[in-house]
Amino acid sequence: MNKAVAGLLLSIGILLSAACDLRAGSGVLRVGTKAPAVVTKTLGDVGGDFARITTYRYPDARMYRYSVHEAMLQGKPILLEFATPGHCTVCDNQLQMLKGLLSEYESKVVFLHMDQYQNPQAFKTFRVMGDPWTFVIDSQGVVQFTRPGRLLYQEIVPVLQKVLEQDDTRRRLALSQ
Repeated sequence: MNKAVAGLLLSIGILLSAACDLRAGSGVLRVGTKAPAVVTKTLGDVGGDFARITTYRYPDARMYRYSVHEAMLQGKPILLEFATPGHCTVCDNQLQMLKGLLSEYESKVVFLHMDQYQNPQAFKTFRVMGDPWTFVIDSQGVVQFTRPGRLLYQEIVPVLQKVLEQDDTRRRLALSQ
């Protein structure tokens, strides 16, 4: 094998390895790290104009109620979705599924949607490249789950339930001391 072919194969191997690392969450915030309390736009910041906060065709105001930093002050877990449906069909489907979850969990979990066009600083701060990306952050501000790509309802529900159970246990322990 000549040097050019060997170099090309090595380069391809490195690129494939890097792509696998990206899918596994390399570069983005990892589970167990503190989530940054970044200031992001809310629906109130844009005068209620959905077009200035999302490219999603069917937005739900409850997903734009808080900035990330405000959500972290609510004392609840956060489901943070990075999705830009204006250029991503999977993102559109993902947000539709999350709206269903929102109705079920809104009293216990803060749901936030970040659109790359309208909140690029959140993408930079969380080091997200591409979308969709889903983060679940516990009530203490610690990242408990990250996942690139589309999630199914039956994949995210157990994550939310586990984080809620951990928060309940933490509260009970704090009360007993």
